[in-house]
Amino acid sequence: MNAVSADPLEQIARLPGVDASVQETRAVVDRLLGHRVLRRRSAEVSMESALRGARASAVLDGADATLEQVRAGEGDDPLVKGALRVSGELGVLSGTWPKAPRQVLARLHTLAAADGVDAASLGRPRAPGEPAADPLGVGPAPGPAEVAARLDGLDALMATRASVPALVVGAVVHGELAVLRPFGWGDGVVARAAERLTLISRGLDPKSLVPLEVGHVELRDGYGPALRGYTSGTAAGVAAWVIHCCDAVAAGARDSLATCEALKRG
Repeated sequence: MNAVSADPLEQIARLPGVDASVQETRAVVDRLLGHRVLRRRSAEVSMESALRGARASAVLDGADATLEQVRAGEGDDPLVKGALRVSGELGVLSGTWPKAPRQVLARLHTLAAADGVDAASLGRPRAPGEPAADPLGVGPAPGPAEVAARLDGLDALMATRASVPALVVGAVVHGELAVLRPFGWGDGVVARAAERLTLISRGLDPKSLVPLEVGHVELRDGYGPALRGYTSGTAAGVAAWVIHCCDAVAAGARDSLATCEALKRG
C-alpha cells in the first residue's frame, strides 16, 4: 500500500469503520489525559509507559523478557536494550520527527540496533541482497529501490499538516515501515516508535503516556494478519489495519489508566 500523501490519507480516514474506531480510541485517550493523577505525577506515568512500551516492542520482534526482568535491568537481549534506548529518546526526537523523518529513522535504528548489527550498518538502509528479518510473517521485503521511493513518500507525508486524524497517520507510518523493513534488523521497534512519535508530535499523546506497543502485544494474534491486509492494498485490508492500530492505542491507554489508578491507591 503506497498511501503516503494527503489525498490517500483522507480516503483511508473515510473507509468503513475507521472514523468510528478513531473516535472510540480518542475517547479512551482523552479519559487517560484527564486523569487526576496526571496533575502531579505525569512524569511517573510517562516513565512507566516508556518501560512497558519498550519491553513490549522488543517482545514483538522476538525477545524473551518479562516486565520484571526489564525493570530490574536483568538480561542482555540486544532487542530489549535497543528498545529501551529508543523509548528513552522519544521525547527528544518528537520535535524533529515532522521536519526530518529520515534523520529520525536513522537515529531510531542506531539506538535500536546498536547491539544487534555491526557499526557500519547502523542507521543505513539495507543494500541489495541484504536480508530483512520478518518476525510478523509479512512476507518478502521490498527491494532497496522501492524502499527508497516509499521513504520519500513518508518524508512528504510528515511534511504535510493534513487534516487527517493522528491515529490514521500513525497507522500508515507504522504500516509502511513494518512492510518496508528498511534496515533489516530492529525494524519493528523502529516502526512502532515512529507510530508513537506521530501521535506525540500531532498532539494526540503529547506527554507520551500511551504505550501503544503494549496494545500491539495484547492484540498480537491479529497483528501479522492485519499488517498483511495493509500490504494487500485493498480498502478492506487497509481499513482493518488502521482499526487494529486504533485498538492497540486504546489498549495502551487503558494500560496507563491502570498505572494511574495504581498510583492513586498508593
